[in-house]
Amino acid sequence: MVPWMIWVAIGIICLIIEIFTPGFLFMSFGIGAIITGVLVWMTDVSIPLQILIFAIITFIVFLFTRKISKRLISDESVPTNVDALKGKQGTVVKEIPVDGRGYVKVGGEEWSAISSKNEKIKIGKKVIIQKIEGNKLIVAEADKKEE
Repeated sequence: MVPWMIWVAIGIICLIIEIFTPGFLFMSFGIGAIITGVLVWMTDVSIPLQILIFAIITFIVFLFTRKISKRLISDESVPTNVDALKGKQGTVVKEIPVDGRGYVKVGGEEWSAISSKNEKIKIGKKVIIQKIEGNKLIVAEADKKEE
């Protein structure tokens, strides 16, 4: 086999491996090898120079794909559905009794709610949603300090 074919074969193998692994690392090697193979096909360069070209191109491709992969694989997620309610403020529309359920209006919707401190919360009081369990909100009065 001629050198340019070896570079292209290595590049294709790396791109196939990338399909099964996350992180875009093998894609950098694959693209670097394919570009090196094309350059070797167009010009006759020595093996040390081929390796240097491969290393430089792979490094440059890695830097660009790293930025893309950081955006795609970021852990920054925005809470959705009921998880987005945590920390929001609501208003009691049906009194929350001790050891019982009442109702809280949050963003135009009424939710079943219980007190996080197992205390009575009267109608009209502002509450902060602490957490969600099933279909009920666990709330605390907004104007009381958390201990």
